[in-house]
Amino acid sequence: MEETVHSSSVAIEGRGLLICGRSGAGKSSLALAMMALGAQLVADDQTRLWREGGTVWMQAPEAIRGMIEARGIGVLAAKSTRAELVAVLDLDIEEEDRLPPERLRNVLGVDFAVLHKSAGPYFPAALMQYLRTGRRE
Repeated sequence: MEETVHSSSVAIEGRGLLICGRSGAGKSSLALAMMALGAQLVADDQTRLWREGGTVWMQAPEAIRGMIEARGIGVLAAKSTRAELVAVLDLDIEEEDRLPPERLRNVLGVDFAVLHKSAGPYFPAALMQYLRTGRRE
């Protein structure tokens, strides 16, 4: 089971975040902000997903591996990794709840936590911590 989706993706210690949203929603910008905080690039613009058992893996398609677009600057080189998908971020939906409920999205037959966009300046750092430790219930 495999598919390629219009998204960017980053990882911390092999734990990956799939960043989804319409064109111009800020997927690459958020990935760059998280990379500045220590995240590794998985893929920019297109993410290849495949399932092995109960694990969904992410990697950039070969043609764009090791590249990320920075609007106004151009395409930048960046070391790219593969990672296990642990959460999905939907930049097309603005988070309205201070403490949002757990939401799920099915990817290749496996349910993952889905997060919504937050406009706060802390958002990239909060996502970094989420990838490191998850959410406390």
